[in-house]
Amino acid sequence: MHPHRSIPICAPLALSISALLLAARAPAQIGLISPQEVHTLIHHADPGSRPLVLDTRGGYKDYIRAHLPTAHHINFDTLRGTDRGVPVQYLPDDLTRHLLVRAGVDRNRTHVLYAEGGTGDEILSASMVAHVLEKFGVRDIRILDGGWPDYRARFATTQDYPDTPRGRLPARMNRGIAVSVHEVMSLKDRPGVVLVDARPALEFRGEDDLWPRQGHIPGAIHFHWARVMTDANTHKFRPPSEMAPELEAAGLTPDKDILVYCGTSREGSLLRFYLKHLAGYPNVRLYEGSWKEYAAMKHLPVATGP
Repeated sequence: MHPHRSIPICAPLALSISALLLAARAPAQIGLISPQEVHTLIHHADPGSRPLVLDTRGGYKDYIRAHLPTAHHINFDTLRGTDRGVPVQYLPDDLTRHLLVRAGVDRNRTHVLYAEGGTGDEILSASMVAHVLEKFGVRDIRILDGGWPDYRARFATTQDYPDTPRGRLPARMNRGIAVSVHEVMSLKDRPGVVLVDARPALEFRGEDDLWPRQGHIPGAIHFHWARVMTDANTHKFRPPSEMAPELEAAGLTPDKDILVYCGTSREGSLLRFYLKHLAGYPNVRLYEGSWKEYAAMKHLPVATGP
């Protein structure tokens, strides 16, 4: 495998974004994996070298109809629920821990995540689950580049259920990859900090009727998550070298402390995954509460327009 590499934190800030993206990088354990690499690992002669494959699709019937060999189904939305009236909030740690252990998540295994990839935003379930795994200390995570469509076009699938053993999570969590609404409000206007909204432009401008309040967090810039994906397959990532000019033009550069949010944190999780683990940006965090929480807090200000 050839995992994406992360940019050393000590890289000179004076370098252009393009130079940073092409600089020598240390191996990363969180990134992408190709369908061929997944197929090879699944059928590895040594059972101990085989990955834990997680099908993150929301539709359990889709999983039952067909899935990757050995894949365990973990519906992304089982990791979220209503809290104090606010929907789709991440579950308490003890409940999440139980669900991950039951799914076989293990500190000593490689984890391969995939989703549909052909329905516009289903890729987001894979990046959201990847975020949860990373927060719980897992360091060996791969998202299947091209997703379910690319794999099934090349290799056989199955309806067999795997005999997934219980997992063992790392002892220490990695809570630093997320920020609370209070941290967002205290940090967003500081020099060197960029708050970015990953939702569609219509929602950012406040021209939708989806949320209790329309608009965005004051001071946020807009960068739609889908821009980092290919047009032909929304589960296939564009190379960071190709994205560099667009990211730089938006002010998203490696020297910034970047805070990402969206509607429910799925879109934000994908943009954070891309910037942190594919482009190698050293400081990128996700506001997990995102707009669903912020919009419900009526005392906080809202901005509209471009």
